[in-house]
Amino acid sequence: MELKELLSKMEADGVIIGGSEVNQAMVAVSTEARRLCAHLNTGVYTDEQIKEQMSQITGQELDEGFSLFLPFTTDFGKNIQIGKNVFINSGCRFQDQGQILIGNQCLIGHNVVLATINHDYNPENRGTMYLKPVILKDRTWIGSNATILPGVTVGENAVVAAGSVVTKDVAPNTIVGGNPAKLLSTLADKME
Repeated sequence: MELKELLSKMEADGVIIGGSEVNQAMVAVSTEARRLCAHLNTGVYTDEQIKEQMSQITGQELDEGFSLFLPFTTDFGKNIQIGKNVFINSGCRFQDQGQILIGNQCLIGHNVVLATINHDYNPENRGTMYLKPVILKDRTWIGSNATILPGVTVGENAVVAAGSVVTKDVAPNTIVGGNPAKLLSTLADKME
């Protein structure tokens, strides 16, 4: 199955049945992503070389303002879209089969997990994966060790505090934190 067809099918269906043709095609892309990440994480590279290798992993040409501190891993790679002037700190893990959209001027702290998959609750069907995107709107700041779960959109300018587990959408111009993440403040309160 060609990559374009696979991405289209994953987005349209929102589910991957374990052992299916779609699952097998996904595993092939994932195997290549793991190989590319292993290469990226085991060398000493310039910022430009890192950007070139991330472009290969994502299949997207990244702008000159993109910056990544290694190590970085992704489960799939080809379902990540990265805006302009994005910074991703070291230790991040992206599970992007369900799609990860990162807006412009986003900051992503150390060890952040962006997860787009849930497995079936029935133990007999745990190989079935349900896909929902993670969307980071423009100018979001995701603190270190935060986890963003499937289906979550973080609104423009929002801040996710370090160590948070985000299970629901985050409103624009807010600060959330905790497990599960809850509203802590607004940006207006902090900028007075």
